[in-house]
Amino acid sequence: MKLNALVVITCCGLLTGCSNYEWGWYVLNPTTEQGQINLRFLTDGFSSTIYVSLLSMFFAMLIGFLIALPALSSNPWIRSINRIYVEIIRAIPVLVLLLWVYYGLPTLLDVSLNHFWAGVIALSIAESAFMAEVFRGGIQAINRGQHEASHALGLSYWKTMRLVIFPQALRQILPPLGNQFVYILKMSSLVSVIGLSDLTRRANELVVNEYLPLEIYTFLVLEYLILILAVSQAVRWLERRYAIPNH
Repeated sequence: MKLNALVVITCCGLLTGCSNYEWGWYVLNPTTEQGQINLRFLTDGFSSTIYVSLLSMFFAMLIGFLIALPALSSNPWIRSINRIYVEIIRAIPVLVLLLWVYYGLPTLLDVSLNHFWAGVIALSIAESAFMAEVFRGGIQAINRGQHEASHALGLSYWKTMRLVIFPQALRQILPPLGNQFVYILKMSSLVSVIGLSDLTRRANELVVNEYLPLEIYTFLVLEYLILILAVSQAVRWLERRYAIPNH
């Protein structure tokens, strides 16, 4: 955490001292009433960003796991389900998928969809293809001998997967899962284009009112930096917590 704080402080120093530009930090001065109002307005976007990211991560993992299962089959036709889904979803830009879900899905299904759930659905679908590959790679990385040993003990396929393979695969996939969560956090900023009041949307609105884009977007960068550094620290803790012990 000390290193993370040092990174943030260093970035602030470089940004404020790299040119002769007269920074208008008064817009975010915590000692003034207006500065406090602006800071509260910007930081209130944390909740929307975190909620949409967490829910998207959860559903992306669920969908990704289900899509990863066909890739483990010996039947090439069943494996093709995985390949077709992964290739199609990975080929669609996240912003395009987000706009299609928000504007197209309600028309197609004749339902109403608010900004929040449109963002969750789009991010979940976009990320699920990458999650499927993470799960597939983690499961296939487990030595084949583990399957054979479980079969020799009389365990069924699903008991083998649940009790033997999945716990070991979890240790393999924790680092890429952490990377994908960081990716979702960054991609959640795109949800601002459909009106979700997240960190990015609030920064855009404040820029329109205050006409100080450099200061406000610099603060936005620091918000995301702090958030992602915190997530990275948590992922490292989980990696140490579930690390495979050396014998």
